[in-house]
Amino acid sequence: MRRHLALLAATICLSLSLTACGSGSALGSGGTPNGTLVIWADEKRAEALRPFADAFAAKHGAKAEIVAVTENQQDTFIRASRAGTGPDVMVGAHDWIGNLVLNGFIDPILVLDNKMEDYVDVARRAVMYNGEFYGIPYAVESLVLFRNTELVPEAPATFDDLVATGEELRKAGKVSQAVGYTVSQSDGKSGDTYHMYPLFSSAGGYLFGDDGRGNPNPSDLGVGHPSSVAAMEKIASLGEKGKGVLRRSYTSDSAAAAFTSGKTPFLVSGPWRLADVRAAGTKYAISPVPGFAGQEPARSFVGVQSFFVASKGAHKELAQKFVLSTLGSVELADALYKAEPRMPALKEALAHARAADPDLAAFEQAAKTGVPLPSLPQMGAVWGPFNALVYSAVKGDPVAPAVAKADQAIRAQLPK
Repeated sequence: MRRHLALLAATICLSLSLTACGSGSALGSGGTPNGTLVIWADEKRAEALRPFADAFAAKHGAKAEIVAVTENQQDTFIRASRAGTGPDVMVGAHDWIGNLVLNGFIDPILVLDNKMEDYVDVARRAVMYNGEFYGIPYAVESLVLFRNTELVPEAPATFDDLVATGEELRKAGKVSQAVGYTVSQSDGKSGDTYHMYPLFSSAGGYLFGDDGRGNPNPSDLGVGHPSSVAAMEKIASLGEKGKGVLRRSYTSDSAAAAFTSGKTPFLVSGPWRLADVRAAGTKYAISPVPGFAGQEPARSFVGVQSFFVASKGAHKELAQKFVLSTLGSVELADALYKAEPRMPALKEALAHARAADPDLAAFEQAAKTGVPLPSLPQMGAVWGPFNALVYSAVKGDPVAPAVAKADQAIRAQLPK
């Protein structure tokens, strides 16, 4: 939902002129600071990082500069790295890792395995690639089911129950649509793989097989598999030529608006919608997205926000120290959670957040049953064709030819 934005990224520089003297500092000859540690983040995290960057820079006698990159972060990072103007530390999504490693833009994090045990399992697995850790995780996000408790007091056990309840309320005139489910991208012209994956996985579909160690296997592309065809048939049965529960006009924003205005009893979305739901005054409860009756559990993609060390950065040793000493602290994890409440990846910070916010338990449960969004470089070949497949299936086009077309398009883009 957040990839392939066409706009050129805008950046806001928050320069932190931080200097200090003392033992163990990074002062160069003549007592001048030995360089500037450049950190890229989004605006909310940039503000939360400020005092921690201050303390770190003061200890090491360096300067620090935080740059808030507001859009198209990965592409902007790649361009800047190639031009020699990129950061030393970058904040981003874990599923960038495969592409960034393949092209030599980030370094492994020099962290001990036992230190990574301080993080929840799904976050630890998400930042590991080819047997090495490439990020320090700080937040975990996955899709959940928001339910209007005034309309539906009890959580549906299956997606079939959810559809039946939503349709009953719609026919009674209490709502106008059965469920707020994102089908299309914001322009309404392409499907949304990320949001459709829980239903696809529950119905038996898969994108990549397992390599036997719990990691996606790039040599086992499952899009054209008979089980994936059957999964798309199931999704199509809920589409515009089926029950009409899923429609191409349903985008993330329209689905959320329908829920907060009381036009639908259910919303499938993530923690980024929690503030909107609360602000609307909707009486709600959160639970994992249910799967289809008699089929597999619905497994949402889990995204993990992480800190990376740039391979092209000017101060890689200092960046490694900053990532390991500062970004792994519970104090920073707490501050990042307060800046924008998303499930902390650090176990101790998660315990703090859980005690303060009962909604965290539902997000934690959803993350445990989810699957890390594949960080394979091969995923870059999947998004476009699979988005088109989702759109076609919900529209009501014949499923088997659409699946074959998507499979062929993906294979044509995969590295030989």
